[in-house]
Amino acid sequence: MNNDQFVIGVDYGSDSVRSVIVDAANGRELAASVFYYPRWQKGMYCDAPQNQFRQHPLDYVEGLEQTIKDCIKKAGTSVAANIKAISVDTTGSTPVAVDESGTPLALLPGFENNPHAMFVLWKDHTGIKEAAEINEHATKFDVNYLQYVGGIYSSEWFWAKLLRTLRTDEQVRKACYSWVEHCDWIPFLLTGGTKVADMKRGRCSAGHKALWSADFGGLPPDEFFSSLDPLLKGITSRLFKNTYTSDEVAGTLSKEWADRLGLSTDVVIGVGAFDAHMGAVGGQIEPYHLSKVMGTSTCDILVVPNADIQGKLVKGICGQVDGSVIPGMLGLEAGQSAFGDTYAWFRNLLEWPLQNLLATSTLIDAQTAAALKDEMAGKIIPELSRQAALLPIEEYSELAIDWFNGRRTPDANQELKGAITGLGLGSDAPRVFKALAEATCFGAKKIVDRFNSEGVPVKGLIGIGGVAKKSPYIMQMMADILNMPIRIHQFEHTCALGAAMFAATAAGIYPNVEEAMAAMGGGFDMEYFPQKQLEAVYNLRYQQYNKLGGFIEQQTLAK
Repeated sequence: MNNDQFVIGVDYGSDSVRSVIVDAANGRELAASVFYYPRWQKGMYCDAPQNQFRQHPLDYVEGLEQTIKDCIKKAGTSVAANIKAISVDTTGSTPVAVDESGTPLALLPGFENNPHAMFVLWKDHTGIKEAAEINEHATKFDVNYLQYVGGIYSSEWFWAKLLRTLRTDEQVRKACYSWVEHCDWIPFLLTGGTKVADMKRGRCSAGHKALWSADFGGLPPDEFFSSLDPLLKGITSRLFKNTYTSDEVAGTLSKEWADRLGLSTDVVIGVGAFDAHMGAVGGQIEPYHLSKVMGTSTCDILVVPNADIQGKLVKGICGQVDGSVIPGMLGLEAGQSAFGDTYAWFRNLLEWPLQNLLATSTLIDAQTAAALKDEMAGKIIPELSRQAALLPIEEYSELAIDWFNGRRTPDANQELKGAITGLGLGSDAPRVFKALAEATCFGAKKIVDRFNSEGVPVKGLIGIGGVAKKSPYIMQMMADILNMPIRIHQFEHTCALGAAMFAATAAGIYPNVEEAMAAMGGGFDMEYFPQKQLEAVYNLRYQQYNKLGGFIEQQTLAK
């Protein structure tokens, strides 16, 4: 390969977008930049008690421009002149209503502050009823259209969110021409797309969330959707039939965006995908090694050679899609709806007096109160982790269930709620935090157990993401509870690195993503090994976790 070839990877997370400029020869990071969504930070357009989480497209557009320009400024003009490609990953399923030009409705006059005209974030569960209807409706057809998404459709996904939006807002319903995933819209934006029919839809999002399959000849037929609800009649004709893997080219950078970013119109834009799928590549995934992207939620990715599957269908996961991770291999997805969010919930609970009472103090001024809040907020989780690590691991102590944002896998059910039991007067904050941490690790074990029981063995664990890098306490517990070593990838922005690897492949710098991964991957900088002396007690606590979870599920079904 030629020297001085650089690529940009852009990773849209739940709270922020980060961009990296990477040397395509070796994966060396030249510059990185992070932008926190300002409207999201203020809680705009969200209603957490109603499970409504929306994000304004301007947060995405502003973050895209600012992070890339900041990276270019840091790396220098000589680097900018040799940038060959940009690829993007996003959270998902995070779709939005668009007009015929492919413009999100929230960017049009009259819709600027309408949450139903904005991106419906992955963790929005307002479509629980619609997901249940899709699951019941699917049983009426000879073809099982849910077979490649684990047999259960989730409220976190494409169709449930579309139907909920069309039912909820007449103004949006009338203006909505099509429905687009975030990971497909950003490449369309960068290439200057003006007609949504021309948008290249990624195989990753289409297969895992929108029921697309080559075996169906594309999406399920119009009859499937129009008989579910007449509001969906004809919608498939305004969506897509073909899909593209992320090693393919979406187009080249438009003149408008080239001018905005200070780049060439020759820059290749790759087809987009979800963060965990590109992150698995950035984390140097191997067949049968579960890549765990651990952030606000977890997304667990496994790749298997197509020849090994032989018609197996893994029940209760988030789909199995040919080419959704590495072209030529089957990508299998699972995950937990709340992981870091579980710890954040507990931190916010403990912060309540700081957030609501400190400002009224007569002992300190407002500036000091604000500074104190910020200082304490940053110390809570690290100190809880330190104190919890000192506690003994006992069979009978506080026990929790991690379904604080419902259950993603195994067997999606977003109506389920979290729980904490075994509380007593001695149950202080470190003990409760320990129970919550154990619960998230027990939830991870349920996923591994499901893959193993379905004949797809998990032979190793790879940890990437914020929690994996920042919390040795949680990672050691993960190794202990799963009774498996877990390797932590060295790159800080692993999802963005994966996007950069796909960018290098789309630009033709490498013939396939496997070669890009081998050349640009930096390896692992930490490995946690299970402590065998804890195996017996954790097995007993795992049994208690399963019993408590079963009780909660029964009570939920009985409502």
